[in-house]
Amino acid sequence: MVNLFKKMKQGLQNKKVQYLLITLGIIVLTIASNLYLQWSQNGYEIDLVWKFAFSWHTEKFFLGCFILLVFLLFLCCLAGSIMTGSLMYAVTIVVLGFADYQKLFYRAEPVYPDDLKMITELGLMREMIGDVPFFLILIITVVAIAFFCWGIYKSLFLPKKVQMIRVTGLILTVGLLSYISNFNSPNNLFRKEFDKTASWIPYSQQMNYYNNGFIGGFLYNLKVDPMAKPKNYSKEKIAEITKKYIVKSQGNQTVTSEKPNIIFIMSESFSNPQNLNGVKADKNPLANYYDVADKTYSGKMLSQNYGGGTANIEFEALTSFSMELFNPQMTTPYTMLVPKMKEIPSIVSLLKEQDYQATAIHPYNTSMYKRKDVYNKLGFDRFIDETTIKYTSRTEYNPYISDKSAYQEVLDRLENESNPQFVHLVTMQTHMPYSGKYVNLDYSSTSKGNKASIDNFMQDVFYSSKALKEFTEVLKKVNRRTLVVFWGDHLPGIYSDEIKKDNEEVSMHETEFLIFDNQGKLEGQNKHDNITSPFYFAPTLFKKSGLQTTGFYQLLSELSTQVPAFEKGFYYKDNQWSKDLKLNKKQEELYEEYRMIQYDIVAGEKYSLKTNFFKE
Repeated sequence: MVNLFKKMKQGLQNKKVQYLLITLGIIVLTIASNLYLQWSQNGYEIDLVWKFAFSWHTEKFFLGCFILLVFLLFLCCLAGSIMTGSLMYAVTIVVLGFADYQKLFYRAEPVYPDDLKMITELGLMREMIGDVPFFLILIITVVAIAFFCWGIYKSLFLPKKVQMIRVTGLILTVGLLSYISNFNSPNNLFRKEFDKTASWIPYSQQMNYYNNGFIGGFLYNLKVDPMAKPKNYSKEKIAEITKKYIVKSQGNQTVTSEKPNIIFIMSESFSNPQNLNGVKADKNPLANYYDVADKTYSGKMLSQNYGGGTANIEFEALTSFSMELFNPQMTTPYTMLVPKMKEIPSIVSLLKEQDYQATAIHPYNTSMYKRKDVYNKLGFDRFIDETTIKYTSRTEYNPYISDKSAYQEVLDRLENESNPQFVHLVTMQTHMPYSGKYVNLDYSSTSKGNKASIDNFMQDVFYSSKALKEFTEVLKKVNRRTLVVFWGDHLPGIYSDEIKKDNEEVSMHETEFLIFDNQGKLEGQNKHDNITSPFYFAPTLFKKSGLQTTGFYQLLSELSTQVPAFEKGFYYKDNQWSKDLKLNKKQEELYEEYRMIQYDIVAGEKYSLKTNFFKE
């Protein structure tokens, strides 16, 4: 036995054996890490992970392992140590997998590459995952980064021969990672290898990750052109479209004596739980909301996302451009597109040309979704956030500034300014988490799972509804005509799988909306069963209130009569929902004209900006 141990010790001291063990260790680590990412992606179900890796999608799995290997070797070369690099790699993978599981749980969406920009949002991360997991992950991450930085420092004193190997490795791995990052380029070899067996699902990134693995789905969502180029796109075609709708809009203009105030209110997660099968309450938490909605133009809005995606709904409402028309990898225009654009037309830019003062109010921090940069690009005069808002009251233990306080901030803008106002408010009171905010709950539900969160959420929307009703009552006393568009951005991610199974998928994407006129002059204000998409809000507001419209809004108004709501996988026309977009000749012409204009602005030559298409 002693001789056996001696031989083993001698063997381990052999350089070739050491290299072999290190190689095997690195291979095992990359395979284990890919299995872990799949495990997180598949809801911690071992059977699914095993079948994905070694039965259903073996080729894609090991292709993903190779990509992870390149990343691991990059960290090892950067640190100048296999042990230090491997430690940093392991911590990165563990955190990434945990984040993916959490996002899938709360929002039914996987982690996207662009989500990594949110890593500095420590406050929001803490609220989402809870104190104990947050601080545990934070401590582990900080220790790993400190150890990694120390490793980089120590590597400066490595022998020259080792440094040469290290630099060579860095050059090779950086080059490979750079090449991999262009995964969506037409001739990318990694993309071609994935394409041999991949089953890409453009309309559902959750299914994309499920079918092609975490690595495949993650790569699919790397940088890409915003939209595919329409077949007939040209300067002449854009000129034809813009001229056509500018002429039509001029024929439909109504001159008003005074420009009204316009207020957009995007209410966090505002929706009615009792719209869902499997959820009942002892009383209606939205009673105050319906006191307003049932007397004005209102209905349901189709949200692109469930449980999140606030910025995308906001993008659609302000720009009137649709997420459905983007390439599926364009997951968050606020961070991936808008900051890179020199100019983007919106309701903000339109009203600014009419001497409006434009104010954005979001009682939270400024870095979320790059809102500070985005609002500046859109043309807002000021951005009021949690540090600059005057009214900061909260309701009981709710950590967020109340809707009532936010509305008071809006009223100040209307009272203290002589110019007509455009105010865009994004509320926070009803944001997750949905527990511990209130001492007593006035609402009790019977539901299939997650009763506590649903009851707390109903208390949240009760306070939100009450604040909205009080706000509209005050607006009736404002002398200047004031128009309000109010909507919920998405449902909260609190409903159990049992509830989801009891409902059509589209029901998990329907929120409340209304358009309110303090002078009661809206066209169609007795219609309360409307169905719409957020990119229709501005043209609908202009049409229903008799405001002078634009060529762009005229196009959208005509499209809305044919296809009242659509997002990827959800299309509403002819009074029914479908999974696919099937259009008649007239609908297809309108849809293609809209697509042509959006492409022209976000990815094309911007010919339409040189006309009056986006101006009154």
